Amino acid sequence: MSALETVYQANTQTEPAMIELKGISKEFVKPSGDVHSVLQGINLQIPKGEFVSIVGPTGCGKSTTLSLIAGFEPPTQGKVYISGQKLEGTNQRAACVFQTENAFPWKTVMDNVSLGLRLRGKNKAEANDEARKWIARVGLKDFEGHYPSQLSGGMRKRVALAQCLIVQPEILLMDEPFSALDVHTRHLMEDELLRIWEETSASVFFITHDLEEAIALSDRVIVLTAGPGARVKGDYRIDLPRPRNVAEISFDPAFMRIHQQIWQDLRDEVIISYENANKFSS
Repeated sequence: MSALETVYQANTQTEPAMIELKGISKEFVKPSGDVHSVLQGINLQIPKGEFVSIVGPTGCGKSTTLSLIAGFEPPTQGKVYISGQKLEGTNQRAACVFQTENAFPWKTVMDNVSLGLRLRGKNKAEANDEARKWIARVGLKDFEGHYPSQLSGGMRKRVALAQCLIVQPEILLMDEPFSALDVHTRHLMEDELLRIWEETSASVFFITHDLEEAIALSDRVIVLTAGPGARVKGDYRIDLPRPRNVAEISFDPAFMRIHQQIWQDLRDEVIISYENANKFSS
């Protein structure tokens, strides 16, 4: 095993992992009655404050894994632990950012961002004061009274970040949050995410199809095999210095070496997934 392929060892921790997937398998029953295996025997630990990205071919179960951590659905086998406690029901210590818009179109930026605190019992004045701080932190000062339709795609993503971070989650779950943005806005948002994350102690679980994005952002990159029954194929430590500029870090020779190594794992699974899709469609 090369130096770049150092696998995280849980027994080096003195505290329970913030997120632990232990022997996780997930199956769904198709309308035909057949059982479809999505995940098989997943074991994964993410300590407090670590930024982990998960990559793999389309349909390998990345979003399903996020759903299990969020508590949106239970595993078929195995257990999910959050800070050493078995997860039962929705994960109250996590917040989610998805690819699709999650702001209410009839509410202003202020109302959307403050909503999470209002639902947790804070009065309107206190919630708005806190929302104003987060709106400024994500670069939207003076846009408090705007509606989502009056904002660009990148600005709406900033609203989504503020919506999640205002509740100070211990876990941030992100499912391809920037994939719909143009490349320049995407890099700006990635840098914004890193800047804010480095000021918090949140553990991040980030789904992406973009290997360059995964490496540029993360402390670790997890590679899943092609489905059905996807499993962890690779667990790579990303030993690149922080703070990082996402657009510039890809020129680092160390970045290119890591990319080449992980791509060798990922490429084989993409080919398998492509061949399986053609097999089923023919």
